[in-house]
Amino acid sequence: MPTSDYDQSVLPDLLPLYYRRLFPFSQYYRWLSYGGVQKNYFQNREFSFTLKDDIYVRYQSFSTQSDLEKEMQKMNPYKIDIGAVYSHRPSQHNTVKSGTFQALEKELVFDIDMTDYDDVRSCCSAADICPKCWTLMTIAVRILDRALREDFGFRHCLWVYSGRRGVHCWVCDEAARKLSVAARSAVAEYLSLVKGGDETIRKVVLTDPIHPLIKESLTVVERYFPEYALQGQDLMGNKKTLDKVLALVPEDILFFIILVFINQLVQEFETEKNSEKRWENLSTLVAKKRTTAKKGYYFEKEIMLQYCYPRLDVNVSKGVNHLLKSPFSVHPKTGRISVPINLRELDMFDPFAVPTISQICEELDRPRTAEEDVEDDNDKDNENEAGERRKIRDYKRTSLAVFIKLFDQFVEGLARSRKGELLRKSDSQKDF
Repeated sequence: MPTSDYDQSVLPDLLPLYYRRLFPFSQYYRWLSYGGVQKNYFQNREFSFTLKDDIYVRYQSFSTQSDLEKEMQKMNPYKIDIGAVYSHRPSQHNTVKSGTFQALEKELVFDIDMTDYDDVRSCCSAADICPKCWTLMTIAVRILDRALREDFGFRHCLWVYSGRRGVHCWVCDEAARKLSVAARSAVAEYLSLVKGGDETIRKVVLTDPIHPLIKESLTVVERYFPEYALQGQDLMGNKKTLDKVLALVPEDILFFIILVFINQLVQEFETEKNSEKRWENLSTLVAKKRTTAKKGYYFEKEIMLQYCYPRLDVNVSKGVNHLLKSPFSVHPKTGRISVPINLRELDMFDPFAVPTISQICEELDRPRTAEEDVEDDNDKDNENEAGERRKIRDYKRTSLAVFIKLFDQFVEGLARSRKGELLRKSDSQKDF
């Protein structure tokens, strides 16, 4: 495998090659047109392009896949964002009577960004990530995907790596795309648990009985907490991190521990520096107070959830007209492609192994096989079909192939579901 180091200065030279030979326009168009069942669905979709020197171009729209391809190959955007389906073509929004240009539909989307976890990770901060803190994204995907499918009944959830420090989810079911702003807000609020800003110390407070969503989430968090928090972040390994944990213990329980077990606690914490053992000792002491405590019965669960539960940008989810970075967009800073995530192999997903634009363009330069040369000769008869076949063969020669195949399977699943729904409607009409 090529070991291309990404150099941001060469991005203008690589983007034309990427959009001409590697971007999956066919699957992309199939996804966003949703079978063409609803008139002008693709044509009324907003695209936004960020060009070189941060030139921002909104309200782009296209009639066909060919129009989209030509414009992207002409403009070579550094970043692609996808917006809503509007009442009129976004490219003509200035010609429409004031007040009539309305955002009608869009996928229900979620944006989870690692920077929102800076108060509970010590390995990295800001835009930096590492394998230790990436576990937080794994936890977020597991919790949210289960809730979206089992609690809300959605079936078509596309999870995508942002290309740098987070993940996005596109819920593509027809019911999700038609949700109002109020309904989107309700879904986002239902899924939100960690509340409060920097000034709030305890951001998770549980009440009895524990909600089913939280119970299900705890099964995920409890699985990852020891490795992520106690080992990876050394949660109780030094005074600074230990003080943060003790600040989350309810006052009546903390007072009880200090009053009754202070000597034991000090002795154990002085001799035992291991975070897992310290957590175990603290839990044991608290268990002795459990029968009389009115508050804080779930304090260990509250701490685990505060450190591990998904942190959503609710504003991204509730706005129908909110833009979100497109799958297969290139991240200008890292060069990594924004690729779909295979949930069957979620624990093995490595953001640092995601191909960069430098890598896949270098892979294209490898010598062609004799079989590929023969296929090219056979393609000369029909230029249009040949171009599409050559593009397929091009991406199959690169590390992008596995991700485009995953995207293709997702789009095919949408098509099968749509066909099944049409057959059900047809059968129900015959009954009358």
